[in-house]
Amino acid sequence: MAHNSVTVRVPAKVNLQLSVGPREADGFHNLVSVFQAISIFDDVTVTKSNPGSGVTISVTGEHTHGVPEDHSNLAVKAAQLIGEKFDFAVDVHIEIKKSIPVAGGMAGGSADAAGTLVAMDSLFQLEMSREELHALGSELGSDVPFMISGGTAIGQGRGDQLTAALSRGTYHWVLALSSVGLSTPAVYTECDRMRAELDIAPPQVSDALMQSLLAADSDAVGRALTNDLQNAACSLRPALSLVLEVGRDYGALGAIVSGSGPTVAFLVADEDSGLDLAVALTASGVVGSVARAHGPVHGAKVI
Repeated sequence: MAHNSVTVRVPAKVNLQLSVGPREADGFHNLVSVFQAISIFDDVTVTKSNPGSGVTISVTGEHTHGVPEDHSNLAVKAAQLIGEKFDFAVDVHIEIKKSIPVAGGMAGGSADAAGTLVAMDSLFQLEMSREELHALGSELGSDVPFMISGGTAIGQGRGDQLTAALSRGTYHWVLALSSVGLSTPAVYTECDRMRAELDIAPPQVSDALMQSLLAADSDAVGRALTNDLQNAACSLRPALSLVLEVGRDYGALGAIVSGSGPTVAFLVADEDSGLDLAVALTASGVVGSVARAHGPVHGAKVI
């Protein structure tokens, strides 16, 4: 049965590991990322519109500041890419209800692109395989393929070559959110500046992290969290160092800047510990707002 509208729910991510190789001649970096999809979601609704109307977009929800409502939005590019690949005129309206922070290191833009690809696939009955969706996603951005699949996964290359991670258990997160985002390119530039005199080895998957995930050992996962961009993010936003310190002081098993920041993710033992930490962080006055989540969760999914 044909539908005129499809809604896809797509999660945010945290990076349990982000290892960044040296800057290559093309300006990019080889990466090793270990992603986990967590229970903060954007809902992406794609609706067929009148012939000739093209792709339009509207954004609502908690986190809309700075999100473009034009063709520069990655979700619009995702819809247009489908039209190019399947050779048909795309006339749709995309509505994004945002709960994932903007420019927060949680792949909100990539999530919306992933949600749009999955919605377009369903809406136009394209019956793409997961591999085909991933290939399209990688044309849009290195985080997009993971947002399609979710769970816990290892990303290599630019971060878009995915392998499922052998992971057990449920992990509880407290997220310190910032009202002002950080530019991912600026954080990479600062990372390069800070490491300019260093000999940077090619990135490797952390054995300690993989073993901890396999054993469902939250304490060990907390100790194994690593992010090569963290120092750069803290250099650009010094208050992040204080946020990390406060979370550790209040009993977090691990604390890490997620991706390029400025979201700070704290791993906690259970839901009660998460509530206690959220209250403590809020009372401390060092964070703008706090969210709680768990992972891993499914990737982009029609609802």
